[in-house]
Amino acid sequence: MSWVAKRSWTILIVSALSIVLLLLVGRVSAAPYEPPPNQSSFPAASVPSWFEPASNGWMLTAATLVGLMSLPGLALYYAGQAKKRFSVNTLFMVFYAYAAVLVVWLVAGYNFGFGPAGWKIGSYGILGIPFPSLGAAFEGAQALIGPAQTALNIPNSNIVFFQLVFAAITPGLFAGAVIERIRFKVWMLFVPLWSLLVYSPLAYWMFAGGWLNQLGAVDFSGGYVIHLSAGITAIAAALAVGPRLVSDRRMKPNSLILVLIGTGILWLGWNGFNGGDPYGSTIDASIAVLNTELAAAASVITWMLMDMKFQHKYSLLGAMTGAVTGLVAITPAAGYVDGYGALVIGIAAGITPWIALNKVMSRLKLDDALGVFSGHGIAGLTGGLLTGILANPAVTQYVAPGLTGALFGNIDQLGVQAFAAGVTIVYVFAVSYGLLRLIGRFTPLQESQETLKIGDAAIHGEIGLDLED
Repeated sequence: MSWVAKRSWTILIVSALSIVLLLLVGRVSAAPYEPPPNQSSFPAASVPSWFEPASNGWMLTAATLVGLMSLPGLALYYAGQAKKRFSVNTLFMVFYAYAAVLVVWLVAGYNFGFGPAGWKIGSYGILGIPFPSLGAAFEGAQALIGPAQTALNIPNSNIVFFQLVFAAITPGLFAGAVIERIRFKVWMLFVPLWSLLVYSPLAYWMFAGGWLNQLGAVDFSGGYVIHLSAGITAIAAALAVGPRLVSDRRMKPNSLILVLIGTGILWLGWNGFNGGDPYGSTIDASIAVLNTELAAAASVITWMLMDMKFQHKYSLLGAMTGAVTGLVAITPAAGYVDGYGALVIGIAAGITPWIALNKVMSRLKLDDALGVFSGHGIAGLTGGLLTGILANPAVTQYVAPGLTGALFGNIDQLGVQAFAAGVTIVYVFAVSYGLLRLIGRFTPLQESQETLKIGDAAIHGEIGLDLED
């Protein structure tokens, strides 16, 4: 046998033995792991019969995505639009709001907005009981929410965290109306009071099964509780605090790059915002996420077309604003409509807030610095009313069986959505304006003219970008 033939046989034999060895290793690695007798991965108490690991994991993920919407998403989105000398102040307002609401929420706010009814009128739940959410027994127990004590398959600690990030982003949203002039001390007082006295009651009425829910009103993920309330608070705060310096009353973003980064975080974070509200890893969560993406994209394109038609240019800032209004408008409807409904809502979100911002608010002597009323109030109202028209029973069967919009035969749903919007507007404006006027009796609501001319260095002793060594 030649040297070449011997080498070929050697290679063939080695290859065959290697294949056999790999097959044996694969068989061993594929064998299921069997723990030793009487040994478990977790204590029995940590996985009770009511607990669903998939839902728990998704809800923790969704809550973290929503938290990222505030820090850093919203902070960057607003700071990039503010004047350069107020960029630190704007970042700090959003940052402080998150921290302040977190403490208030755990000490009293969650159970005031989601706990058992502490005040009822007949069978209608009005408010929860503002007790802490800090005890070990409470944190580990099965979540029971609202006056009906509806049971979820996740623990209280998870739902408290999920609802916290919703509560925390809301003051951050209306911060955009009063940047560049509100006194930071006033902001520190107003945010925790507003969260407890405005946000928690609204959450009870519209999220937890309180009296507006009992009348039939729905708000899937915060079109009214978060965005309409932020828009109305923006109006109340702008009126109470007053306008910026005359030289500052125009939008001049200091960094569109920061705005774009913030917009991207908001857009993707919104999947947790809307995808988490079925409270589990469900079919409806998937539908809500897809609808969220579609509505945002449709609103971007519609806003761009509105810009081109009436202002004869395509604006990146406008397109990013359109993304946010699309996300806001789909929020009250995300898990209740199909893709066609999401497309309609997205188109509407690119039209009605655009008109409000460019044709209505620009003519009013009201200094809403970053257009919070248009971008959140009008967009949230648009989506909430369209929910009353477009809610599709083929979709709502997965999350709210029986919920049907006017397009599918239930005209009453539109009426109750309008009524809930009216209640939200009146309540939020009255309490928000009243709180600010009360605070104003003890301290000026606006920074001094001298401080406003300097900005961050005078307010915080810091600046956003120091180019000196």
